[in-house]
Parts: sequence; structure tokens; C-alpha cells
Amino acid sequence: MLNPDGVYLGNYRCSLMGFDLNRHWANPSPWAHPTLHGVKQLIIEMYNNPKINLEFYIDIHAHSTMMNGFMYGNIFEDEERFQRQAVFPKLLCQNAEDFSYSSTSFNRDAVKAGTGRRFLGGLLNDTSYCYTLEVSFYSYILGGPNSAVPYTEEAYMKLGRNVARTFLDYYRLNSSVERPLAPTPKTRKEKLPLFKCTTQRGQGNSHAGGKPEKRSQAHLKDQSLSTR
Repeated sequence: MLNPDGVYLGNYRCSLMGFDLNRHWANPSPWAHPTLHGVKQLIIEMYNNPKINLEFYIDIHAHSTMMNGFMYGNIFEDEERFQRQAVFPKLLCQNAEDFSYSSTSFNRDAVKAGTGRRFLGGLLNDTSYCYTLEVSFYSYILGGPNSAVPYTEEAYMKLGRNVARTFLDYYRLNSSVERPLAPTPKTRKEKLPLFKCTTQRGQGNSHAGGKPEKRSQAHLKDQSLSTR
């Protein structure tokens, strides 16, 4: 919880001082944005520690207008990295009935440049994946557009358990894909399987299947990318 004082006063977006904290990751002030400053320093220390492999950063937010759970991800010049980034939300879509891959979006919108997802996506290396997990304040859609199911505390907790289950699936998948194959003449190099989430829930602009814009990683870092 990076905004305890704002939430305590009923302000779900801004801190007590009026800052939207998810727009100040590039240069957080230890005085004005102490929680961001502390977490950013911790992440940088972990990233620079050779004994730690920092693989995921997931910022969790509530969304005031859209339905379901969905994710925001980044766009990279390296298309392989861009495609690998889509694996986790596709697996989550298979595990969670209230998660919408069709509403999941990969972008580099300028207005999101100060978010944790964008900033850390430009800072960390290509083995790290940075997402924002958004979950509706209101409800999720099952079946059709008129079958909205209100979120409850238990439903939010269930989504959290499904996120944990998705990590299990993700690492099981990686271990099976990366396992060395027996050296036989007919053996081919295994490739990461393509996933298709057959459920279409919610609404939103999805760029998951699009190609990344051509923009260098150095430029991403210079822009201090961060997103929500």
C-alpha cells in the first residue's frame, strides 16, 4: 500500500498532499513521495544485487470505469520480449473467469510516462516483466454484456489466488520449455507455445496482438518510462 494517508482519508488516487503517486516514479521526492522513494530504492538495490533475479513487478490498482480485471503492459523494440510479456496475462485469463485479456493493453502513452510500470519497464533488463493489474471497482462480466456480477471482498481475494496460481503455471511452463532435450537426430528446438484465451470478457482497446513501435531501449530509459 503506497498511498496509506490518502486512502485513510477516502482519497483512492491522490496522497494527503494531493499527489497522484503513480505519476512520480521517475524522480520521487523523499519528502513529498516517501513511499515511492523507498520502494524505488529497494527495487534498485534488488536489481543490482547479483544474488537476486528480479523477474516481476506488478502494480495493483482499482479502476473506476471499466469492468473485470485486466492488465497494462509495455511496448518494446525487441519483438520477442514483447511477445514473452503477453504470456503471463494470457495464462491469468485461463485461470480467472473475471480477468479480460481483450481489455489488456500494451502501450507507451505519454500520459503514463511517470507510472511504475513504464519507468521500471525502461530501467530493468529484458528478463523482468512489469505490469499494472487493474480491477474494476464495480463488477465483472460473465456470459454476455447484461450479466454483470458485482465484485465482493471474496471475489477480489479469489482473483488474488488466481494470480498466485498463474505464477505456478508460468514457472512450470518455463521449466518444461527450458529443459534440455535428448540429443537425437530428429529433435527440434522447442519454442514457447502460443496461448489463446477463448473467453472474451469486458470492453476496451487491446493492443496485445499488435507489433511494438520501433523505438530504442535507450530512448525508453531517457524518457523515464513508467505507466499505470
